Amino acid sequence: MKWTTPLLTLSLLLSVGACTQETQNKIGRELNNWTGVNGVLEVYAGEKLVRRFIKVDKLTTAAGITSGGDRPYRFGYGIMDANLNGVVDAGEKKVYFEFSDYSTSYVFFENPA
Repeated sequence: MKWTTPLLTLSLLLSVGACTQETQNKIGRELNNWTGVNGVLEVYAGEKLVRRFIKVDKLTTAAGITSGGDRPYRFGYGIMDANLNGVVDAGEKKVYFEFSDYSTSYVFFENPA
């Protein structure tokens, strides 16, 4: 019984080591998705900030179901900062959002606060 945990740990490490780089990257992304990041997404129309989403866990590039290729938009979940003050205020809720690679300028960054 006392060897069970070390053997399971060693087995897990060897299994991950045998994975392809893409599989290891996917595992890393899934871990990051689970732990989350405090991201901010700002969407601009020209030089004007028009939308801000805060507490964004991640941005995901849409993938075609049958083609397997990436689609030209991204999506995610975050709190829509309606008054653009960078703080979650009463009434601001978590929403789903998506935006096209062709029509918008955006900046995504981790909130340093």
